[in-house]
Amino acid sequence: MGATKPEKKEKKEKKRSEADGVGKVKKDKKDKKEKKEKLKSAVSAALDDQEQAADAPISVTVQETTTTTKTTVVPVVGALVPFAKPLADEKATKKVMKSVRKAAKHKTLKRGVKEVVKSLRKSPAAGPGNTSFPGVVVLAGDISPMDVISHIPVLCEDVNVPYIFVASRAELGAAGSTKRPTSVVMVTEKRVGGSKKGEKIEEDGEEDFAEVYKDLVKLVEKESKAQLKLLV
Repeated sequence: MGATKPEKKEKKEKKRSEADGVGKVKKDKKDKKEKKEKLKSAVSAALDDQEQAADAPISVTVQETTTTTKTTVVPVVGALVPFAKPLADEKATKKVMKSVRKAAKHKTLKRGVKEVVKSLRKSPAAGPGNTSFPGVVVLAGDISPMDVISHIPVLCEDVNVPYIFVASRAELGAAGSTKRPTSVVMVTEKRVGGSKKGEKIEEDGEEDFAEVYKDLVKLVEKESKAQLKLLV
């Protein structure tokens, strides 16, 4: 049996509603797609604005930080032992280091506490009139612990050996032709240990160093007298 007229009418209405529903779904999808594209473009524009705004402050901040760093840099000064007297100033230190370098080259330099103390103890004990001292002692003022060299100035005074302090043990070691920091050296007038077999000693070099040694003795004695005047 065929379908009755009311049934056919219901089927047509159903198809119509389905058709309308499909049309609505398509329309909703289109609207959503348009909304997504608008939102995407808005987000991209906002990100571009943020990137442009963030570029300028970076360079300014770096410049301000650099300027602040330059103005707040404070030079670090090494701690010196309290008995570092007489202490050579910048000008005197250059002369002392120059003499130490020449002594190292001329083989007339003793390095380290052991060698220097040994030479001081062998020196003839005498009063202020003693001029036969073994050499000039140069001590580093930035030694820690201070007990390492605290007895050396006393030994120098006992035998009237001139001595002077410099600020840096690293600089003293470098001047003495050694890579290690040095606490004390002694510049002697004569070659340490004599000449090796086959080694030639130039007379001109001997005369030049004799002048260097005399100048060093005068410099150290002058600094010592100046220090005594300050104490009186």
